[in-house]
Amino acid sequence: MTEDTNARIDQIVKSNGIVLFMKGSPLFPQCGFSSRAVAILQHLGAEFESVDVLQDQAIRQGIKAYSDWPTIPQLYVKGEFVGGSDIMMEMYESGELAELLKTAGVITAQ
Repeated sequence: MTEDTNARIDQIVKSNGIVLFMKGSPLFPQCGFSSRAVAILQHLGAEFESVDVLQDQAIRQGIKAYSDWPTIPQLYVKGEFVGGSDIMMEMYESGELAELLKTAGVITAQ
């Protein structure tokens, strides 16, 4: 990964409360895992920034190196890597994801 790509990813991650690196957009997810990640965030009432990795090959490869996580989607909250679709689902079902987002101040109590 180039330093430029790493710097771009770092800037996106650190300048948004919640960022989802995904395939497609929240309106038109391009894979089931991205669709599930969007549905979870929307159900929790979270406003989030999304980055379509299909539009930028450097970001698509770079985000995997940035997080040391091999798959997409990837969720970041307040600059911290949370996980992919499966981890989001587990955290959502246990209530842990809602708690994390409340504690981070990016959603209000439901």
